Amino acid sequence: MFQLTMAEIRQLNLSQTVTGSEKHRDPRLRPYAFTEQGVAMLSSVLRSKRAITVNIEIMRAFVKLRQLLASNTELSNWRLKRL
Repeated sequence: MFQLTMAEIRQLNLSQTVTGSEKHRDPRLRPYAFTEQGVAMLSSVLRSKRAITVNIEIMRAFVKLRQLLASNTELSNWRLKRL
């Protein structure tokens, strides 16, 4: 898990589909995000059926994102420039 930078938060705010409503979050606080490995680690802690289902869907999203990056040269180059 890691905390987003202000630049990353500004980028997320450009897309209303990935951020919650302003009224539900404190703009002074930077949100946290999970890495793929962090999500996998949650599997060993969370045991409810709903948590397992959500975890599987998140892992599938990571797999799809990895496949998309691997198949799209432009996206892959953009990602490498940011590293």
